[in-house]
Amino acid sequence: MAQIGKALRLWPWLAAICTGLLCTCCFAPLNCWWLCWIALTPLLAAIWFSGENSRRRGLRDLLLGYVAGLTFFWTVFSWLTTVTVLGWFLLEFYMAIYFALWGWLAGALRPHAAAPRQTSLEPQKPWHVGTAEPAATRSPWVKSTNNLRLAFLLAVAWVAQELLRSVVFSGWGWNTLGTALHSQWPLIQVAEFTGVAGLSFAVAFVNVIAVCTVRRFAIEMQTRVLRPHFDLTLTLIGLVALAAFGIHAAQIDRASKPLRVALVQANIAREQKFDAAFTQQIFEKFRQLSAPAVESKAHAELVVWPESSTPLPVLADQATYEFVTGFSAVANTDLLLGTIDLEANRAYNAALLVSAGGKRMQLYRKMHLVPFGEYIPGRYTIPLLAQIVGEQVPEDFATGTDYTVFELSNGMRAAPLICFEDTIGDLARRFVRRGAALLVNVTNDGWFLRSAGSQQHLANAVFRCVETRRPLVRAANTGVTCMVNENGRITQVLLDDNGSQFTEGVLTGEVSVPTSGELTFYVLHGEWFAYLCSGIAAATLGYIVIFARRRRARLEAR
Repeated sequence: MAQIGKALRLWPWLAAICTGLLCTCCFAPLNCWWLCWIALTPLLAAIWFSGENSRRRGLRDLLLGYVAGLTFFWTVFSWLTTVTVLGWFLLEFYMAIYFALWGWLAGALRPHAAAPRQTSLEPQKPWHVGTAEPAATRSPWVKSTNNLRLAFLLAVAWVAQELLRSVVFSGWGWNTLGTALHSQWPLIQVAEFTGVAGLSFAVAFVNVIAVCTVRRFAIEMQTRVLRPHFDLTLTLIGLVALAAFGIHAAQIDRASKPLRVALVQANIAREQKFDAAFTQQIFEKFRQLSAPAVESKAHAELVVWPESSTPLPVLADQATYEFVTGFSAVANTDLLLGTIDLEANRAYNAALLVSAGGKRMQLYRKMHLVPFGEYIPGRYTIPLLAQIVGEQVPEDFATGTDYTVFELSNGMRAAPLICFEDTIGDLARRFVRRGAALLVNVTNDGWFLRSAGSQQHLANAVFRCVETRRPLVRAANTGVTCMVNENGRITQVLLDDNGSQFTEGVLTGEVSVPTSGELTFYVLHGEWFAYLCSGIAAATLGYIVIFARRRRARLEAR
């Protein structure tokens, strides 16, 4: 009996851990995307169906959500240990707060059975006589409208916490629930209107309805009263409609022109990448890898080298400048590469487009820096943060200010996205509003060695194509060098003979670049859906606070 009692006390916390692990399984390296439809159900069950006698049930709900968040972020971002173990460990204590807030709200919205109405002074007859319903049938779980309202409110709250996570302290919005569907192209096309937030809403909504349906079924089996319900039916119809829209959207023929592209992945070790002693060796590697693409009959119109391609800045080091401009002149092609740009005492992570043999250059300075990767928040006000990261980030990069769109020699316009910038929808859409017809990402995921970090990076990036209806080409130092079409489908990827992405080589092919200049709803209006959900969530929170105060006042009045 003691063991049973202990198990009953532990199961809610085990369920919270289970939610964290299920969420992690949705992403690389496992990529069990289908688990996202049930990932939140253990946590919801733990919050709603345990702790009835807890004196501080709200705090308990908060802690259950926090445990789920810790489990998820510690496991899904475990690849951060390749950079800093202590930083990975401490960062997740902050990230888990967002799960905790949602867990608390789920508890605050917990359905409660209505008090039985006394309609007669006579005692009620037993249920089998047929004159009165048992108390169980008055449960809010058997009402479809209650379940739909609950699912809606918790889904908008989930979107709100994901939005907060993506913007607070410059944000890190990777691996949202909607991102788990990155490979399911029929379902993700709605991102053209709602961004990834619309998908997160749908997934969270399904999770809530799943728990409500199981609970309702259990109640009705006890009472032997089965009634027609439309909450589950409407949810399934919504998913079918989502897929139907996606199939239709992916079949739309958009006016486009082909562009021959060569994406070079040099696979340079991270300890060599910024070492000037390896400069000539790196030059030779890029020359050898790029040569087949510019010497063949299918001459590449655009060659892309990854982030920080050369150890020294192109515009500040004479030898590097001569190599880059010389290659562009001999190859007779546009060359887009990542480099460091220096100005006064500031350093920028930048992208450079070299055209006409070096006679024309266009420069973009990265606008969204990676916290603890390119700068340390509060470096001088909170020295402990700098000590945690150590020598990985000895100095902070400066932040660019202009959405510079590159113009290729053939007149096409490209958005240069550096590193994690291709995971930020609002940033990509601003480039497109300025005329970009092609998204080009230069990145260096070699920091994370052979971990799942580079695959998760790509999973978060493919949505930029759907949101903007622009293709994406990516050149990584190592990781995932690939091409993605305007529907978010990966059309080509660089792999070695064993199917590994961690290799060196060049990926060549044609990408269809749209010519109409048409802007999607998302490009025009951005994260409107996420902000709308956040507004509804804030209103819901305000109502809960006001209701709690009034209830406390009534109790004190008694």
